[in-house]
Amino acid sequence: MQPYAKKVDVSTRVRGEIREIGRPQVVLSAEDITVTFGGFVAVNGMSLALRKNELHFLIGPNGAGKTTMLDVICGKTNPIAGRVMLGDGLDITRKREFEIAGLGVGRKFQAPSIFPNLSVKENLELTVDPDRSVIRALRVKRDRCTTFEMKKLLERIGLSNRLHMRAGSLSHGEKQWLEIGMLLLQKPRLLLLDEPVAGMTDEETIKTGELLRDIAAECSVVVVEHDMEFVRSYAAKVTVMHEGKLLKEGSMAEIQRDPVVAEVYLGKRREANAQASGH
Repeated sequence: MQPYAKKVDVSTRVRGEIREIGRPQVVLSAEDITVTFGGFVAVNGMSLALRKNELHFLIGPNGAGKTTMLDVICGKTNPIAGRVMLGDGLDITRKREFEIAGLGVGRKFQAPSIFPNLSVKENLELTVDPDRSVIRALRVKRDRCTTFEMKKLLERIGLSNRLHMRAGSLSHGEKQWLEIGMLLLQKPRLLLLDEPVAGMTDEETIKTGELLRDIAAECSVVVVEHDMEFVRSYAAKVTVMHEGKLLKEGSMAEIQRDPVVAEVYLGKRREANAQASGH
């Protein structure tokens, strides 16, 4: 399948960066990525361009290869073919996870990755000073969270009144916001999120959508998501994957009108319904 969006042939190079005239700057591109696990092809020649200040959703049926694409971008999984390039031309395909994180690519997995026995304040302090051990975080009194930047962050993620609460006592949505806040303190150029609203209440889901939209004003955000109502409400751009390949790309309105995309989703639904009914 060819990508939905037509390629723009007119481009210019500015300080080593390729920019398509009239379009937002590409912050990261994954080109012809192929990933296999044993004999199973999880991603098959997939390409993806992520642009500056874009809230970009990656959708598709289970097993389409969405999470594997995020794994490749952040260095968790190495492809057998293809490459991943930052917008400045740096090839990060074979770099390790911590090296890619240091270059401004933040990754959040579906389950919150926080220190449940530490307070919200202590979790954020560890992010600001990653060389600091958990023991030191408990023993050394510091005022990092009283800085103007930290106060603004706490307001932004809705945890101003949870500063001294044990992180494990937060609601599911609040734990997700805390981890997003921890990533934001690292000043990422690109934020990768895997099903961030799974298990959230309706109120938490709306708040998360508004937060992601706000974050996209300062860094690019890529979200793997199955909640189509959430995607419809907040996506600036949508990429549909199917069987490890690009199926369609465009606005949510364009995706919804596409008959091939509809058949992929409806076909899977009919299949699931048939299995559930025993036919």
